[in-house]
This record gives sequence, structure tokens and C-alpha cells, in this order.
Amino acid sequence: MTEQDGVKGAPERLPLFAEDAKLTRRRAWSGFIGAVIVAAAFGGIAGLIGGQLVGLIVAVVVALPLLYIVLYTLRRRIWLEGTTLVVRTWGIRRIGLVEAERLDIVIGDVRGTRTVSLLVNAGKRRKTVKVDLAVFAGTGGRELGALQLRRVADALLNNTEANGLVFSELLVAELRSEARGDAVAERPLYRLASAAPAGRYVQRFPMEAVSRFVATLE
Repeated sequence: MTEQDGVKGAPERLPLFAEDAKLTRRRAWSGFIGAVIVAAAFGGIAGLIGGQLVGLIVAVVVALPLLYIVLYTLRRRIWLEGTTLVVRTWGIRRIGLVEAERLDIVIGDVRGTRTVSLLVNAGKRRKTVKVDLAVFAGTGGRELGALQLRRVADALLNNTEANGLVFSELLVAELRSEARGDAVAERPLYRLASAAPAGRYVQRFPMEAVSRFVATLE
């Protein structure tokens, strides 16, 4: 039985991630090489001051958490099972979209590449998960698949605690824009990402801000 297989009669597990083996390998090598370079730099500086042994110890201390982050990121997978998000890292977490107490849109900006994510908070320890909805660079990019966007929108529609209707309408507007054949730069998620001020690594758009933006859409 694979990770996507479930108990007979259980809801279908729909992947919310892109399984690209080539991209995964590239990210892994980039992460490992970056961790080694940073660790070597710190170790070299410490070695000049305290000697070879001190430099080696510092390099290991710096490298271990960086390598952990790389492995954590590579192992992280998210599925939608009915209305529940299933998150796998070192273990399995389940977060219900219908029961979530807070929903936000988060815009990440790294070297000109902006990622639009849905931040789901169930109000409990380790019950927060970020679902990437789209990634944009310049006037191009890619969004979560139409089926995935539709399923997430349907689940959010029934969330009254965090006013999931607003976020559902945003995703439905994105689907309609794609169906009309709009260019990437004309779609709601791209417009929302572009509206975020530059120079900030992570920005949070709470429900009120998303609601005002959705009100401007056709």
C-alpha cells in the first residue's frame, strides 16, 4: 500500500504538491551544497581564531540544523483527504479545513519569485500548515491544479469559524479566470501577489484584506 492509498471507503487522498523528480534532486543538491558552504565559512572563521578543532566543531554545529531543514523540506508532503489536510514530515498531521479557526493568505518573496500560500491555523500546537497555491516570477508562473483548487475551495466554503467563504471565492475567481483563458498576469492570485509591497520576505493578508480584494474581482 502506498502513501496515497487509504483504508477501503476512506476519502480519496489528493496530492497538493508537484512530484517532479528532476526538480526535487536539484533542490536537494542545492540545499546540501548551500549548507556545506555556509558551514565551511563559519568553520573557517572559527578555525582562524581558535584553531582547527574549534573550526571543525563550529562547522558541524552550523551544518546540522541547516541539513535538518533541507531534509525536512524535501520530505514534506501535503494531501487533501476529503476536507482534511494531511501533512507528512517526520510524522503525520491532520488539519481540518472546515474546523480551522483562522485562515490567512501569505505572500513569500524570495529573489523576485513570489509564492501565494494559504495559511491554515486550527488553534492547536503543531496544527498550522501552509499550502502553496501559486508561484510567480516576472509575468509567468504556475498555480495549483484546477482539481486541487476546486476541492480546497469547496472545503473552505463550509468553514464559518474563519469566514472560509472569502477564501473560497478567491479560489473560485482564480478558476474562472483560468477557464476564460486569461493571461497569468490577469489572474486573481497573481494580482494579489503583485499587490504585496516589495522588500518583505513574508507578508500576511488576513481575512479582512482578502475580503476587500475579492470584492474588487468580477
